[in-house]
Amino acid sequence: MQNFVKIHNINKEYRAPNGDRNIILEDINLEIKQGDFISLIGHSGCGKSTLLNIIAGMDKASRGYVEVDGTRVQRPGSDRMMVFQNYSLLPWLSAWDNVALAVNKVLSHKPKVERDRIIATHLEMVGLKDAARKKPGQLSGGMKQRVALARALAIKPKLLLLDEPFGALDALTRKTLQAELMDICNLADITTIMVTHDVDEALLLSDRVVMLNNGPAATIGQILDVPFGRSRIPSEIVDNPLYHDLRHELLNFLHHQQQAQYRKVEKMPLVQSAA
Repeated sequence: MQNFVKIHNINKEYRAPNGDRNIILEDINLEIKQGDFISLIGHSGCGKSTLLNIIAGMDKASRGYVEVDGTRVQRPGSDRMMVFQNYSLLPWLSAWDNVALAVNKVLSHKPKVERDRIIATHLEMVGLKDAARKKPGQLSGGMKQRVALARALAIKPKLLLLDEPFGALDALTRKTLQAELMDICNLADITTIMVTHDVDEALLLSDRVVMLNNGPAATIGQILDVPFGRSRIPSEIVDNPLYHDLRHELLNFLHHQQQAQYRKVEKMPLVQSAA
């Protein structure tokens, strides 16, 4: 299978007012096949969300490029849909109308009856058929994130981008939505890139876990293949000895990165205040 997403030699830096270079990402190279689920994991500040924003076209790389299905990313587009941790719903609109915003803009060439069918289908897909006319203030956190997922999926994007989509949810709701997301991605064969801090979430959902070294100038430190089949039952996965080996490898990487950060801080010179 040919590579569907190509991330080539991505560097990202900012210039401080004094002219100093603040390098966020350095020499990021990654190729992703169609239908793959990839997780990006690493400590805070390693540039995971920055990389996701570059793939989305919401940020510009200082060097390098991203291609999706053979087209170079220059700006945001409906072929790449992002789901954020904070839901990003308009509070004065119902769940139906929040999804309709995307559908009516991107699929305006379709008849209204067809657009309405698409909206209804995707709200039902995420379990919100009976809550379609409720506004975000009447919905739980998990229901709000379901609306955001329905909105992203309804326009049939080529690439789904998730920035810690379940980070603000309680453990039970998070597990439910993880299972639903896994089923949806398998059914639609959608290519997905997710930023997460959750090792178990990464192992449950991913085909590969991409581990980023600490910043500044973060690079890809390791890529872990997750060899489980796509129809995963969480209770069976966690009982598999291989799962625990993979989990240990991920935690070991993160631990070494944390220890390296501690050593770096210890070597920093103390700043003495003036008498």
